Amino acid sequence: MTIIKPFKGIVYNPEKINEDDVMCPPYDIISDELKETLYNKSPYNIVRIDYGKNSPDVDKYSLAKQYLNKWLEEGILIQEKEPCFYGYEIHYSYKNKKKILRGIIGTVKIEEFGKGIYPHEQTYSKPKTDRLNLMKACMANTSLIFSIYRSKERITSQILEKLKTPYLQARDLNGNIHRLFKIKEPAQINKIVEEFKNKPIFIADGHHRYEVALEFKKQMNELYPEQKDSPWNYVLMFLTNIEDDGYLILPTHRLLSTSLPVKEQLENQNELFNLFEFNKDEDIQQVIEKMGPKNMGVYLKDNKFYILQYKGPCLDYLPEELRYFDVNILEEVILKKMFPQREVCYDIDIEKGIKMVQEGKCDAIFILRATKVEEIERVALAGLRMPPKSTYFYPKLLTGMVINSFKENFK
Repeated sequence: MTIIKPFKGIVYNPEKINEDDVMCPPYDIISDELKETLYNKSPYNIVRIDYGKNSPDVDKYSLAKQYLNKWLEEGILIQEKEPCFYGYEIHYSYKNKKKILRGIIGTVKIEEFGKGIYPHEQTYSKPKTDRLNLMKACMANTSLIFSIYRSKERITSQILEKLKTPYLQARDLNGNIHRLFKIKEPAQINKIVEEFKNKPIFIADGHHRYEVALEFKKQMNELYPEQKDSPWNYVLMFLTNIEDDGYLILPTHRLLSTSLPVKEQLENQNELFNLFEFNKDEDIQQVIEKMGPKNMGVYLKDNKFYILQYKGPCLDYLPEELRYFDVNILEEVILKKMFPQREVCYDIDIEKGIKMVQEGKCDAIFILRATKVEEIERVALAGLRMPPKSTYFYPKLLTGMVINSFKENFK
């Protein structure tokens, strides 16, 4: 059973800061250059806590703890006196289309994967150590896990749609407007808790953070076995209803660098693929979306687009739920077998990838279709995971909207 609880969030005091200057994107999309920009925007930018820098004398995790405590003492951050939920909405546009993403922020009881909470993507190990060290130092969740659920009843959705006066409002680096609302009314809180009791939750963005929270819970429960229902048994989460259609799932394209001639390699596999030139006056992303599974685009060094159509055998060594994903065809048949010596980068921006090919920084960009949410549900409920970087959920949540402390009160 899924358990979601209100909590005593730590939020910025809007009387003491400019909201636009103190928020930051998720840590895993912050470059070194952007980090410097965020540091310079405000001495209270959350990047100092969530993704900070070492100083000559103090490591970044100890500094994060110092900043958190200091800003609470100074009243830059304030902690809620009573538990509440938070409504979070983002007004954004993508390709000239305006949309609104709405969701609820609460703390969700941590379970092993498959017990009400489901991952959908494989993860890399490196960032996990960093996130665990930060959690131990701050005794808090400093950023949100982005999750999705499906509820045709839309009870929580209707509550969110009626929220009027935001507590915080911030604009992100793309110009999207983020608003945070407090939900304190007991009747509304009870309705939200009840709606989630039998709803599976699918992690959209933040697999590392959830896995770290699960590991932290295990370590803390070993240290304090007598504590029941401890705050570290819950994790900070943003949850949006699939039925509301507020988010976008964008494809993450593959940029290949190899010493082998890409076009010749593809043409030599004509028993597996049809490769034909594409009229670049059309939008290749839209065309492959219409063509459906087993079709992907590719842009090569000859300054031409191609459609790559897979006609080879079913990948029957994979579980059935994973056999027909274009990303698996690309990973298993093309990248692994045809280009054993390779480097692969990832990007959602096709134009950026084309420029990198033209400048000789890589040899090809493989353009993928977007993953459908129903595919995510099917794979996740089967206990399986897609390859890393199979999905890119948009828009990204801001870090700094609310923090979940494992301490009852800060002195």
